[in-house]
Amino acid sequence: MKVGLYFGTFNPIHIGHLTIANHLAEHSDLDQIWFVVTPQSPFKKKNSMLDNRQRYEMVYRATKDYDKLKPSDIEFGLKQPNYTIDTLIYLEEKFPDYEFALIMGEDNLKSFHKWKNYELILENYSVYVYPRISEGKTDTQFKDHPKIHHVDAPIMELSSTFIRNSIKEGKNVRPMLPHSVWEYIDEMNFYK
Repeated sequence: MKVGLYFGTFNPIHIGHLTIANHLAEHSDLDQIWFVVTPQSPFKKKNSMLDNRQRYEMVYRATKDYDKLKPSDIEFGLKQPNYTIDTLIYLEEKFPDYEFALIMGEDNLKSFHKWKNYELILENYSVYVYPRISEGKTDTQFKDHPKIHHVDAPIMELSSTFIRNSIKEGKNVRPMLPHSVWEYIDEMNFYK
């Protein structure tokens, strides 16, 4: 089985995340997409992040009706901060019969050369890149790399930061979230 790993804090998960993941599940050679809920990103401050289990619960609620989309808390038990290469190696050991691939936005590809052991990732794993509107240029070494697959997924310009800020301002964000996620956020009074 070929599994695409979609890493993120998912604080909160929104319809943009689901649209991209479902597109990859339906229109690529990936059999499943795992939403890997990251406890702490080396590039993000932790102050506005909900608890790990609360973010996992939102991902679980958002994906439970989709056979090919799965929540994953695999990084919760790994050393902090989490680096993608360490998680990939751990998953390969835990699931030796699975083939893992990385999913990232085009904006992340532009800074991919800064990732820990990015060369090792490219040597051993496929990378599926979905389009994002962003500044800057992609490093030439990634332009026609055989392991990098550019996917013609819809461009989703929706961010978790925008959703959190809108909730704080008392705005209606229901159309931007899966219904079960919106209900959970509302019930728990998150981001207010």
